[in-house]
Amino acid sequence: MPALVPTDLTGTITWLGRVPHRDAAEIETIALTELALTFAGAKDEVHAGLTRPSCSRVVSQYRKGTEIRNVRQLSVVSAEELASIAAKLDLDAIDPAWMGASVVVSGLPDFSHLPPSSRLQFEGGCTITVDMQNQPCQFPAKTIERARPGHGKGFKPAAEGLRGVTAWVEREGLLKIGAKVRLHVPSQRHWTGMA
Repeated sequence: MPALVPTDLTGTITWLGRVPHRDAAEIETIALTELALTFAGAKDEVHAGLTRPSCSRVVSQYRKGTEIRNVRQLSVVSAEELASIAAKLDLDAIDPAWMGASVVVSGLPDFSHLPPSSRLQFEGGCTITVDMQNQPCQFPAKTIERARPGHGKGFKPAAEGLRGVTAWVEREGLLKIGAKVRLHVPSQRHWTGMA
């Protein structure tokens, strides 16, 4: 039996971007029409690399700055969940660039809660592996506040459970706006160890 099960759920890439640097106060992505992915992520992207220094997200496991495997090469978000965040913030839309997003997809339900180890396989074969849900952080909040004064402060509660997922490249390839993506999920029951 395969460890990963292809689903009938498909989506579409609606936006692509690259974060060239991380400012101390903000994060913003440059919009692209295509994104070449290698095993180290996207070229000239602040989150690229086979390894990375550990951050506050894994402080329970490592002292900050410890070199670890980079499973946060990409930030993938849902167009539908961005619309939900925008509505909560009383905005017409959320620009994916404000989120530090790498890829925006539409058509996959409950996107931010995809099971870890799910695969997103794009047309042409490029495949990325979902690591975990991305938590709302201060950087998009500050970027939104600069772009739309008065709206950034509410970002973290508005984005709770809707911030998308982090992912790493399992198979290299080229992503293009409009390309289809198919969801593959792990073949296992839900874990009940903490129930």
